[in-house]
Amino acid sequence: MQPTSRMTYRALRDLVDKQASFIVKNQLPSGAIPWYRGGVTDPWDHVEAAIALDLAGRYSESAAAYGWSRDMQNLDGSWYSSYLNDQPQEWVRDTNFAAYIASGTWLNYMATGNVAFLREMWPTVEKGLEFALGLQRPTGEVSWALSEKGNAWPGAILTSCCCIWRSIQSALSIAQVLGKDMPHWQGAADRLLKAIKEYPEVFDRMGENKRRYAMNWFYPVLTGVLTGNKARRHIEREWNDLVLDGWGCRVAADEDVTAVAETSELIIALCLCGQHDKAALLLDWTLRIQDDDPGFPRGIKLPEREECPAGERATWTSAALIMAIAAMART
Repeated sequence: MQPTSRMTYRALRDLVDKQASFIVKNQLPSGAIPWYRGGVTDPWDHVEAAIALDLAGRYSESAAAYGWSRDMQNLDGSWYSSYLNDQPQEWVRDTNFAAYIASGTWLNYMATGNVAFLREMWPTVEKGLEFALGLQRPTGEVSWALSEKGNAWPGAILTSCCCIWRSIQSALSIAQVLGKDMPHWQGAADRLLKAIKEYPEVFDRMGENKRRYAMNWFYPVLTGVLTGNKARRHIEREWNDLVLDGWGCRVAADEDVTAVAETSELIIALCLCGQHDKAALLLDWTLRIQDDDPGFPRGIKLPEREECPAGERATWTSAALIMAIAAMART
């Protein structure tokens, strides 16, 4: 595999097409996109895969995926955490899952310019966002989820809240195109952004050290919470701890395991803050582990240099890689 700086547009286009075909091959007749055939569908990764399909020009398959999201939405605007053959498996209702439909819907419009799609999806977007913001706490953060018994989780997750903030921006963009006035969404976004930037302690209530995870590091940049020089300094601060030279982004600071999905999202974050050389380097490292099998390896375990998990290919890994290549192509 040649370094990405010398890869042709056609070579990258063929790789995107291969990964999109893998996603479509695993899509169910209902439109659901599980992790793999026989695996669960979670509503967040399902939307991630739909975004990737739009970027790859697979608009009919993406439309089927969003149709599944509309059909499976609960009356309160939420989705359950996972489904198997379209039947709920985990009854927790995640706020980030509910809000993320706005980001997918907006990116579909950015790819297609289809205003009719925005109108069709508006009730789903509105209910999803209202569910998520219904769990916003007085200090601005959004609780992670509702339990099976309907109780709000006592804490918030930084990565989740960053993603929700970005989803609110997408929802506001949709509202503007459709002539909807949603000032309370802007107010909620402002309070959430203040919590993320000024009250880091509110994200330490979950009882688990989530700061060890790489996503916790780059998601403020990926979602636009941090931009410009602040974003670049933020990335530099933990680069050596969370990037394995020659391989990619770790899953967590204390594990010698890389993940293609995390590496791909880091590539997007780097593109957003102008660090294109680092983004190209990470993409080069990632593409070296591709093989002739469908899909893409989820990650590598070191020092064994073994695929991890062995033999498992997930649609969301392919989706993240498509998005990273699209970000590189745009820049």
